[in-house]
Amino acid sequence: MKTIINRILILIIILTSSNTFAQNDHFVQNGVIEFEKKSNMYALITKKIKGETDSYYQAAFDGYKKNNPQFKTTKSILSFSKNKSLYKWDETNQSASNNWIADDVMANLKNVIATDLDTQTSITQKNVYDDLYLVKDSLRKIDWKITDETREIAGYECRRANAIVLDSVYVVAYYTIQIPFSGGPESFTGLPGTILGLAMPHENMTWFATKVTEIQVTDKDLAPPIKGKPTDNKGLNKILLDALKDWGKWAKRTLQAYSL
Repeated sequence: MKTIINRILILIIILTSSNTFAQNDHFVQNGVIEFEKKSNMYALITKKIKGETDSYYQAAFDGYKKNNPQFKTTKSILSFSKNKSLYKWDETNQSASNNWIADDVMANLKNVIATDLDTQTSITQKNVYDDLYLVKDSLRKIDWKITDETREIAGYECRRANAIVLDSVYVVAYYTIQIPFSGGPESFTGLPGTILGLAMPHENMTWFATKVTEIQVTDKDLAPPIKGKPTDNKGLNKILLDALKDWGKWAKRTLQAYSL
């Protein structure tokens, strides 16, 4: 009898503690998340010059390594409130390198993305070489596979999820349910919380949150971009295919970069 009473008391304590923790959980509904994007330029350049027999390419790579770090770092900001967000690049970012050997379309991306989860649509401003496009379309459907792996990012416990996008690009995301907005950096959405960490291992790139600030975000802060030639994903894809038809091995990566 005493054993049964003790078990009941332990169960009551556990349930009471669980309720207390649940009541103390704080969910961030509005705010600004600062991200750092890191591109492994040494790995990207190695892939770029693979198969090239001219010693000029290796000499250019060696010169780059003497004067530049392995990782190129750029900063971006995700502002969110309820079911809307605006993702843009920090104005303090340095301009793209004019070193041809380090010119990589995916590392240089500077998309501005307004996301509306209520309507499941986005408006993305994309600078495609000398042209500026305003791409309006529905959100990409991503078949996420959620795992049991966790890690802490910017002070939040995050769970890992994996996916394949654009047919062949492997993506690893870490999301937190403490920020219930179902979005993240670039155009990645669809998880039960905000993505604070994103990696494309085979593309040698990562996006990780460095700071989360809980503040009020106004409609003005979330105003979508308005400049650019209007199109949708299908229209931009056709434009790119026509422009890249003679680009050989560079066409696939360029097409993937502008489709992210």
